[in-house]
Amino acid sequence: MGNDSGLFELAGWNGLFSIFVTLGCVVIAWIVLQEIRWDKIARDPRGPKVRMLHLLAAIGLGHLVSRFVLDYWSWVGTLKWLFGGG
Repeated sequence: MGNDSGLFELAGWNGLFSIFVTLGCVVIAWIVLQEIRWDKIARDPRGPKVRMLHLLAAIGLGHLVSRFVLDYWSWVGTLKWLFGGG
């Protein structure tokens, strides 16, 4: 039972790491999407509907980027098994 607590702690740290990576990617996507000329897309570029679109686009793009980063991190971590390490 004592070994299980280490696994639970590791899972907790992995979850916390994933949260921070995902939130960081969403913030970066929000900043990048600031450069889009929303007035070319919508009639009222400062309106609540365009802000909601901006937020949803940032969440979607940030999630996609964070999934890539976290998957890549996992794949790199499993390469040690290919070469007999671990």
